[in-house]
Amino acid sequence: MTGWFVNSWNEPAYYNYGQNVYYQDNSVYYGEEAIASAEEYYDQAATIAQSAPEVDDEKIEWMPLGVFALTQTDTGESNMILQLAVSKEGIIAGSFFNETTDATHPVEGMVDKASQRASWSFADGTNPDLVMETGIYNLTQDETEALLHFNKEKTQTFLMVRLPEPETEKN
Repeated sequence: MTGWFVNSWNEPAYYNYGQNVYYQDNSVYYGEEAIASAEEYYDQAATIAQSAPEVDDEKIEWMPLGVFALTQTDTGESNMILQLAVSKEGIIAGSFFNETTDATHPVEGMVDKASQRASWSFADGTNPDLVMETGIYNLTQDETEALLHFNKEKTQTFLMVRLPEPETEKN
């Protein structure tokens, strides 16, 4: 994946929420270093997600990242599906489906070149405070954690589990 991006990275950054990225005393830490206040960290994620430029899909090359079931880490149950792709420029696009509410939303966002944070939100204007993030390297794994920001005050960690590709019929 690192060769796919324009100006790619030498070392991938892995975001393991609750382990190497965690909240403590209204600060967010990456490793042992405080990198932002909780409010600033949310603002950063929202800014990254909203920085996606308008695109002409016919001129953009997309790499599918996969289809993921989203589950709360404490329940193991899933009723949400997220499909993502990324462009060479770091633009994220896809769709979100909630089986319980039968709601589908387009998603869009960006990969931050400096931090390798991938952040996205609903592209249709619904739930404008909702932002989801993980590291772009995390999205190459079959299972990874993502951080869902409901707003500036509330976050929750979700597990993203890659769903297998459907088997194709052989002729």
